[in-house]
Amino acid sequence: MLIDIIKDDGFVSLMDRHIEEVLLYMFEHNQNFGVLCKIDHVTFDPPLPEHIRKEFRQMTLFFLAGYTFESAQLEAGYLSFEAGFGSENVGSVVTLPLLGIMQIIVDETPVFVNLASVKETQKEVKETPTGINNSMASFLSNPENQKFIKK
Repeated sequence: MLIDIIKDDGFVSLMDRHIEEVLLYMFEHNQNFGVLCKIDHVTFDPPLPEHIRKEFRQMTLFFLAGYTFESAQLEAGYLSFEAGFGSENVGSVVTLPLLGIMQIIVDETPVFVNLASVKETQKEVKETPTGINNSMASFLSNPENQKFIKK
C-alpha cells in the first residue's frame, strides 16, 4: 500500500537525499526556485509578529531569489535562508527540515514532489546560530561583499 511506502524508513531516507541533491543542483546552477512546505515545520528566528505569522497558510510557498537565495544554506538535513515579511519587511531566518519541503518549483512548474513525511523526532528544530550571526556569515561568504567591510 502507498501508506506503507511513504512511511518506510528507506523511502523517507531516499526522499531526503533526493531533496538535498535537487537543492544542491539549484544552488550550483544559480537557479532561483520556490519551496512549497508545511508551515508547521517552519521556524523563524527571530519569531515573526503574530499579525504576519497568521497570514501563512498550511502549505506555504517561499521563493528564493536575490538576497534570500544568496543567504540560503543546507546543513544537517535543514534548509535555512533569510527573508523579509509583511509590509514592514520584518527580517527573519527561516529554517525547515528538508522533508518538510513538499515541492521544489522553478518557473511555476514543480521539478520535485516529496511524498514522504517528516518524522516526529525531526520536527524538533535544530538550534541555529542567531539571525545576526547567520546573516553576517552569509554576507561574508560572498567575496563581492568584501568591498563593504571597513578595514
